[in-house]
Amino acid sequence: MKETINWAVLAYDKWHLYIAKTKKGLCYVGSPGQSYEDLEKWIQKRFPQSILLESEEALHPYLTELYEYFEGIRRTFSLPVDVRGTAFQVAIWEALNQIPYGKTTSYSEIARMIQRPTAVRAVGTAIGANPVLITVPCHRVIGKNGAITGYRGGLEMKEFLLQLETQNGD
Repeated sequence: MKETINWAVLAYDKWHLYIAKTKKGLCYVGSPGQSYEDLEKWIQKRFPQSILLESEEALHPYLTELYEYFEGIRRTFSLPVDVRGTAFQVAIWEALNQIPYGKTTSYSEIARMIQRPTAVRAVGTAIGANPVLITVPCHRVIGKNGAITGYRGGLEMKEFLLQLETQNGD
C-alpha cells in the first residue's frame, strides 16, 4: 500500500512555501519560489512509494505553528517531524535543534558539537540538505566571521528569520 503524503501551501507575507507531512510528521518545508513540481520531485526521490494529496486540514496544526512563529508568538515547534537522511545528516539536524531561539552559531561550532571538527564543509552540505526549513533552524548557522552565509530559503529569508528572532528573543 502506498504511503499518503499530505501537502499544503503556507502563505506568509511575500512567501509561499510548500509543506508536506507523512503520518509520522512534517517531512518538508520548501523554499520561497519553489513550485509544486519541485515538491513532487523531492517527494518522489525520498518517498518513492507514496502519493501526494493536498490537505490543508491535515497540515493545519503545522501551519498554525509556523504562522505563530512568523508572528513572533512561538519560539519552538512541538509537532513531530519525519526527517530522513544519512546518520551524519541526522546528527547535524539534531545539533541544529540545540541552537537556542534568537542565537546563532557557526558551521565549525556545529562540527565540534558532533565531534567532527574537521568536517566543516560536510556540515555545510548537510545543513543545506535540511528538508524542513524553519522548524529545524538551519537559519541560525552563520559564518565563523559573523557573515550571513548561504541558505536554501535564500539570504533574504535567512536575514528575515534572524531579525525576527532577535526582535522577539530574550
